[in-house]
Amino acid sequence: MDEEYDVIVLGTGLKECILSGLLSVDGLKVLHMDRNDYYGGASTSLNLNQLWKRFRGDDKPPESLGPSKEYNVDMIPKFMMANEVLVRILIHTDVTKYLNFKAVDGSFVYNKGKIYKVPATDVEALKSPLMGLFEKRRARKFFIYVQDYEDNDPKSHEGLDLTKITARDLISKYGLEDDTIDFIGHALALYLDDSYLDQPAIDFVKRMKLYAESLARFQGGSPYIYPLYGLGELPQGFARLSAVYGGTYMLNKPDCSVVFDDSGKAIGVSSEGETAKCKKVVRKVGTVTRAICIMSHPIPETKDSHSVQVILPQKQLGRKSDMYVFCCSYTHNVAANGKHIAFVTTEAETDNPEAELKPGIDLLGPVDEIFFDTYDRYEPTNQPESDSCFISTSYDATTHFESTVKDVIALYSKITGKELDLTVDLNAASATPEE
Repeated sequence: MDEEYDVIVLGTGLKECILSGLLSVDGLKVLHMDRNDYYGGASTSLNLNQLWKRFRGDDKPPESLGPSKEYNVDMIPKFMMANEVLVRILIHTDVTKYLNFKAVDGSFVYNKGKIYKVPATDVEALKSPLMGLFEKRRARKFFIYVQDYEDNDPKSHEGLDLTKITARDLISKYGLEDDTIDFIGHALALYLDDSYLDQPAIDFVKRMKLYAESLARFQGGSPYIYPLYGLGELPQGFARLSAVYGGTYMLNKPDCSVVFDDSGKAIGVSSEGETAKCKKVVRKVGTVTRAICIMSHPIPETKDSHSVQVILPQKQLGRKSDMYVFCCSYTHNVAANGKHIAFVTTEAETDNPEAELKPGIDLLGPVDEIFFDTYDRYEPTNQPESDSCFISTSYDATTHFESTVKDVIALYSKITGKELDLTVDLNAASATPEE
């Protein structure tokens, strides 16, 4: 403990473990500490007994749910896209050797009370019941433009400078209807709200291309992959990586505190004594509300998909923020045989989570058990260049890794002063085939 380190990381949540792994690979001397006696922090996975203890106190889970050890219930469930930045980080750091992934069966969107498969290509657009005949043709032309677009090929731009025109301008060129714009923006490009419509169209097009390319990667029903045994394996994988490169881990350190010098700059961490006065470092920016459900069947109308994401766009619900449904099952080794785990999450807009989450819960069909939970979201307000404290934001309500990885890469750049090079061969990662 009484040594000097380049970086000290507090907490073993997913973001912190990715960060310590990246910094260790860079050759920095890293000390990683956690007040808990387990890895994962807020993003840990719980077995059935741990889940019951957290939400039901001393009650015991019913035997009908199967053995506790067969459950790995993620507290922050998120799928990852097959070609996204997190997969590049996994390959870049070689953490893929510690994990096995499996493709996710389905990607769906909620529209006018029903759920539909998200069309991501011109061929799928023509088949989709989400749109009428003429809208299908318009959507097909738009998808073809996106699929053919290449930064370094001016011919594919069709005279449009996507760094200058907005997403709204690009969409209007194809005359797409509001409902089509809704599912493209929220279920395919994965935007959290509609502010993207007035931003440069280049990011919008690149997000759509990422979805389509990820979908084509494993020829499955969705662009997503998910680790066997749940996301709790990810922090541990990066922890192993950090240790291989000389990182030091100390768990069960409940009295960790940041030590500041007279100028207010962090100079170390103490595991004894008074806690540093840091209450102004973060501010509350919202609250996530969620329902955790155990079921004995797949979500209805998802073609019996054992793993699936359903996005309920804000306009479809008359809300300010989207709602997300995440479902995984025994096929990913996160539940007992025949059981499914579903999460319904959203940014809280009322004080009544049960009523607020009802549109998503209603899609699930009968549930064996349901737990309701809320947690506050925080973001840092400090100036890291002044106090050398680099603080991650809280996890949001989304069921994908877009915002999580952006935060990690931003922290990496602030700490090291350089950009993370993620030029890798994506073929180095593969998904476990169906048995």
